[in-house]
Amino acid sequence: MVNSGPALSGPARTRMELSHTNLGFVYFIYGLAFFCMGLAITLEHARGSDVRLRLALRPLAAFGFIHGIHEWIEMGVHWAALPNAGVAGLVWQGIRLALLAFSFLSLGAFGFSLLTPNLRLRRLSLLAPLLLAALWGFGLLSMLNQYTVLEGLWHVADVWTRYTLGIPASLAASIGLVVQQRAFRLAGMERFGRDSLFASLAFAWYGLVGQLFTIQSRLFPSTHVNQDLFFHWLGFPIQLMRAALAVIITIFVIRFMRAFDAEIERQIRELQQSQLAEAQQREALRGEQLKRIVAAQEAERQRVARELHDDTGQSLTAIGLGLRGVANSLHTDPRAAEKNLGRLQVLANQSLEELQRMIRNLRPSHLDDLGLPAALRWYGGEAAAATNLRFHFEMQGEERPLPEPLKVALYRIAQEALTNVIKHARAQNAWLQLSFLPQQVEISLRDDGRGFDTAALGANRSASWGLLGMHERAALLGGRFQLSSVPGHGTLVAVTIPCPETVLSQEPTHEHPYPVGG
Repeated sequence: MVNSGPALSGPARTRMELSHTNLGFVYFIYGLAFFCMGLAITLEHARGSDVRLRLALRPLAAFGFIHGIHEWIEMGVHWAALPNAGVAGLVWQGIRLALLAFSFLSLGAFGFSLLTPNLRLRRLSLLAPLLLAALWGFGLLSMLNQYTVLEGLWHVADVWTRYTLGIPASLAASIGLVVQQRAFRLAGMERFGRDSLFASLAFAWYGLVGQLFTIQSRLFPSTHVNQDLFFHWLGFPIQLMRAALAVIITIFVIRFMRAFDAEIERQIRELQQSQLAEAQQREALRGEQLKRIVAAQEAERQRVARELHDDTGQSLTAIGLGLRGVANSLHTDPRAAEKNLGRLQVLANQSLEELQRMIRNLRPSHLDDLGLPAALRWYGGEAAAATNLRFHFEMQGEERPLPEPLKVALYRIAQEALTNVIKHARAQNAWLQLSFLPQQVEISLRDDGRGFDTAALGANRSASWGLLGMHERAALLGGRFQLSSVPGHGTLVAVTIPCPETVLSQEPTHEHPYPVGG
């Protein structure tokens, strides 16, 4: 005969019977807790950025759903809402046992998945639940040859499932949550690490105690260590303890899943701080650029004033003094006066040419009279003539009229880029290309100079004001500025600005679709 455990006294037997009458409600709470945990994980787990934790929570959600349904079937059998005898009873017992086994396998998959340090080893971690399933299935087949339904086959199978699947799976989940607690702590989320640790302790109790004290069966050690012994010791059924642990596990699992919300809030704060810092940096650059623009305007005014004073002013002074001399010698020495008038005429022509050169530098007439390609070709030729640089110009596409702000911006960008080549590149050749595309206009300047390291450019703001000015001109017109350079292999500056042909064809002659500037 099978040892039925310790004999219960009359009052203890009465308490046990009263407790068993309330087991249906305990099963309901037990199943509801785990089902709610599965639902909460399903709704929230996709929000986390930790892919390892996100994937591990999926089998935990499956455990919650399956185990919750298992406990509700237990409730139905206990309240006689489901059959417990005959063929229908055998079917429900088989369903209940299958759900119990699959729920524990899902719990084991959760625990072993958390134990893997990276995603590459996660697939290997799934071998552990498969080995447990193989062990469980092999033992179950051997029991079919040893026991019958009348000999307590279902009790033996239930105990075997809890011993071989429930206890290892719960311990794996407990250890995995300890590993997750360390991950939370390293991420500076100690509060959620404590929740993970409490859930780990609850899973350990759920496995070592909740699945050890099983229903009494012919399988050792349940012949002595069973739910009757637990009730004899503590005065309440083991199912109540399992339900309480289920509630505790659910609470702390949901609590540490709030780490996803905290992580999202932290990411939002970091993004806001990054955007604020970027905006402050952009404003600081704009302020510095404005100062540079004002300083450049003043320097340009000083240069124009100096050239007018040194060249044109002195020439006009010389012409004035010469005319006075001619006036004095016109009657006394007509030949000398005639000779002086010739020299004064040459000096006046030179002054006029110098004045025209200054005017062209300030605003080339070619840009208004002949268009952008001619102005770029002229400016490149003038710059090449003053240096040893060989200038090459190419135009692609069919030339079309451009809005005034766009035309001026492209000219100034090319002017600044070519000036940088002359000053810094030490190049022998420069290739300027102007492309008229259907929806945009592109200008690019490439040289064969010494190039530079673009990564180190941000540390030297004074060397990048020209580049920043080109970038700002393009940005004001909704364009894109690109810079690429390799030390020893030259530099490429490319600017693309949108300019649809349909907009140009519909543009009124008295207004422009682009902001005035340049």
